[in-house]
Amino acid sequence: MPPDECGTGFQPVNIRSHEGVLKMFTGIIRHSGNVTNFRPNAAGARLTIGAPKLASAVGEGDSVAVNGVCLTVASADGPLIEFDVVAETLRKTTLGGLRKGSHVNLEGSLRIGDSLDGHFVQGHVDGTAEFVRSEIGTGDHMYWFSPQAHLLDCIVPKGSVTIDGVSLTIAEVDESRFSVALIPTTLELTTLAHLEAGSRVNIETDILARTIVHYLARQKSPVGLTRETLKSHGFA
Repeated sequence: MPPDECGTGFQPVNIRSHEGVLKMFTGIIRHSGNVTNFRPNAAGARLTIGAPKLASAVGEGDSVAVNGVCLTVASADGPLIEFDVVAETLRKTTLGGLRKGSHVNLEGSLRIGDSLDGHFVQGHVDGTAEFVRSEIGTGDHMYWFSPQAHLLDCIVPKGSVTIDGVSLTIAEVDESRFSVALIPTTLELTTLAHLEAGSRVNIETDILARTIVHYLARQKSPVGLTRETLKSHGFA
């Protein structure tokens, strides 16, 4: 996601990178909210969400994941939280489809002393997926999704994935789809229970899987193959 989406917060867990400070989440959803206003503007949109419990715990500049997308709090007044969402985020995630009354998953960024019950989530959405179908089991529901093609290399059985901000374990993967098992608690506390066939969701693949795939791709890349390299190996 664009670097201006996530601002600084109060005592979040910070991981230094070459780009600055990354805000981390867990994918464990303890808050939800309803969109009360969505106002498009020249830069993107101003998003207002009603979330009384979370609004009392955050302030201007804090980071909140909205359906898995890391956004910076522009203001928190009473039960309402406002965010400025840039045009690129609206294009690349499902946030562009939010409307008044939309229900969203919310998570504040990790703070010192918080437990990590899910997995490390950055709030940087890699793409989207389409909800295909659900299968009802004895103790869980199996949900199947069809992700954008470029995401599949980072989606592996028993690995982690974040769907609309929810940390889940991948159950099965085939050529074009993957499944996750949802327990009743997840269905009760998140928006995933309300998905319909064809609904699109935000996907963040696991940071470890992305790192490995990126490294292997670079190893196979011809970039860096020069006349000097060939000569040193006796080919030129």
